Amino acid sequence: MSGKAFFIDTTVCTACRGCQIACKQWNQLPATKTHQWGSMQNPKDLSFETYKVVRFEEHMGPNNKPVWYFFPEQCRHCVEPPCKEAAEDDAPGGITIDKETGAVLYDKEKLKKVKAETVIEACPFNVPRAQKKTGYLAKCTMCVDRVHNGLLPACVKTCPTGAMNFGDRDKMVALAQKRLGEVKGRFPKATLTGIDDLRVFYLLADAPKAYYKYAKVDVLPTGMDRKMALRKIGNSLKDLSREWTMIHKLAS
Repeated sequence: MSGKAFFIDTTVCTACRGCQIACKQWNQLPATKTHQWGSMQNPKDLSFETYKVVRFEEHMGPNNKPVWYFFPEQCRHCVEPPCKEAAEDDAPGGITIDKETGAVLYDKEKLKKVKAETVIEACPFNVPRAQKKTGYLAKCTMCVDRVHNGLLPACVKTCPTGAMNFGDRDKMVALAQKRLGEVKGRFPKATLTGIDDLRVFYLLADAPKAYYKYAKVDVLPTGMDRKMALRKIGNSLKDLSREWTMIHKLAS
C-alpha cells in the first residue's frame, strides 16, 4: 500500500507532550485554556484548536504499583475514511485524500454545506472537532505542507524518544512488526493497532481499552457503518423523488 504513515510506539512514550506543542506551533494554533480536572493530562480533549493530545491513564500494575499508559492521539487518516463517505453527498470535495501521502484533508469552506455532526459521528475514532461559532471542522493534517517539502511532521520531528515515527507506509508497518517482536518479552500483552486500514498505527503494551476508549475500534472494510448506509439510502431516495417529480412535470 503506497503513501505515508505514522507508527507510534507507546512503550517508549514519556508523555513529554512535545508533540502537542510542536503541533500547535507549526499549525499556528492558539493555546488552549486548561484547568485541573483530576488528571495530569491537559488539555482534556481534542478541539478545533488542538489537533493532538497525549492521553493519560493510570492503572495498578504488578505488586500494586501504579502504571502510566500514554496515548498520543490524532486523526488516524483512514485508508478508506468514513468521514469522507459521509460528507460526499452534501459537500463534494469537502474531504479529500492527498495523492502523495494518503492524508485525509478537510476543506473548511466546502464542509460548511454539511452538518458538522454528520462528519463527527461518521468518524469511528471521534476525532473531528467543530468550531462553536462557525461550525468549521478541523483535525490533524499529517503536516502535508511539511511532508511535500521533504520534512517530517512537526510532532515526529520534536519527539525525543523515538515514540513518533513517520515514513512510507510499508516501511512503517515493517518497523511496527519488528518492534512488536522486540517488546513481547517485556510486555506479553503487547499489540499493534491499525496496520490493516489506517495510516496511524500504535504499539500498545497492554489491551487497547486500558489506554483509551477509542484506542482501537472496528473499522469496516468499506468505511461505512449501518447508520451511514441508511443515510446514503435516504439521500438516494430523495434524489430519485426529485428526479421523478421533474420527469413528471416535463411529461405533463
